Amino acid sequence: MSKTLYLECYSGISGDMTVAALLDLGADRAVLDKALKSIPAGGFTTKITRKSLSGIDACDFDVILDKEHENHDHDMEYLFGKDHHHDHEYHGEHHHHHHEHRNLHDILHIISHVDMTDGAKDIANRIFTIIAEAESRAHGLPVEEVHFHEVGAIDSIVDIVAVAVCLDNLDVKKVYVPKVYEGRGFVRCQHGEIPIPVPAVTNITAAHGITLHVTDMEAELVTPTGAAILAAIKTNEELPEAFAIEKIGIGAGKRAYKRPSMLRAMLIQEKEGKKDSIVKMETNIDDCTGEQLGYTMEKLLEAGALDVYYTPIYMKKNRPAYCLSVLCKEEMAESLEFILFKETTTIGIRKCVMQRSVLQREAGVVDTSYGEVKVKTVTLPDGEVRNYPEYESVAKVSREKEVSFRKVYKEAGK
Repeated sequence: MSKTLYLECYSGISGDMTVAALLDLGADRAVLDKALKSIPAGGFTTKITRKSLSGIDACDFDVILDKEHENHDHDMEYLFGKDHHHDHEYHGEHHHHHHEHRNLHDILHIISHVDMTDGAKDIANRIFTIIAEAESRAHGLPVEEVHFHEVGAIDSIVDIVAVAVCLDNLDVKKVYVPKVYEGRGFVRCQHGEIPIPVPAVTNITAAHGITLHVTDMEAELVTPTGAAILAAIKTNEELPEAFAIEKIGIGAGKRAYKRPSMLRAMLIQEKEGKKDSIVKMETNIDDCTGEQLGYTMEKLLEAGALDVYYTPIYMKKNRPAYCLSVLCKEEMAESLEFILFKETTTIGIRKCVMQRSVLQREAGVVDTSYGEVKVKTVTLPDGEVRNYPEYESVAKVSREKEVSFRKVYKEAGK
């Protein structure tokens, strides 16, 4: 069953911290080792150990480079200057590297040859594409001409492949990231000293709606790899009102300062109460093609709308039209409103917050004489439990077994 992940980024985030936290949550090490050994590039080994951070046990994922590939990853004097107070935590991003400069095509080619699932490859490709777009904006170059310096280094490639493999292995489908803490000051990179947050991080957070909370700590807490991971996997910002923690994983950073450097990852189970609120948005449209309206519905549902529907109406002068209605969570209203304005001819949208009663439900699978069928299991206030079969799952079984939809639906719904 797919899982829901909550990332607590109070010490920022980096690639190696994320890998360690996901391993601590139970991602399969054998699956990860198999993938890492298949990367068509050399110069590295990996090590997984435990370390104590302010008395808290944490997992540590380390990419060890040979002499030819070594960099200034943890060299405080190089990163912050000889006289700088060591009140910094650098998590594993790579701000200096020798001659190995890869472009996006090179990196996607490497990923395509790694022994991992298509789902994991999609995550890794998405992370690197986000970084390429951010670097493109930072340097004023087309994406295909951007050469990765730091994140093109083999240790960053390993971190990102490992994150993708672990997320896919854990079957994480929903990721909550409420707030990301970042430091301030300057850090040295290949081009000289640059401000924190570094340009790639600011570009990624701006493009993907990641909320930064800047602290007084002079340190780079959010690395480009960490920001790109969040941009690629975050699905929600606001935590559910109530949830149970099923498992906790803690990933360690690489440098010590007065606050412990750790990324806490939690697998959570959302607890839906009897009441919650949603937003209903409506707009009347009489000058939009059917193709536009169909495309708009797809975009709204992909972006997180709970439901989208059209009602035929007659407007003034007896013009036939449609009332487009969208149901969504309150935190999604603004982004979905933007889609309505962008994709349709509407110039005004009505909105209201509505209370609704919600039954306790969870996704599951039932065995039938025709095979497994996905269902939504709902519990009524009196304790009665009902299974509502999912359409796509029933249809798939019906086609494969050449049996009527009604028969499969009836047996799965018992």
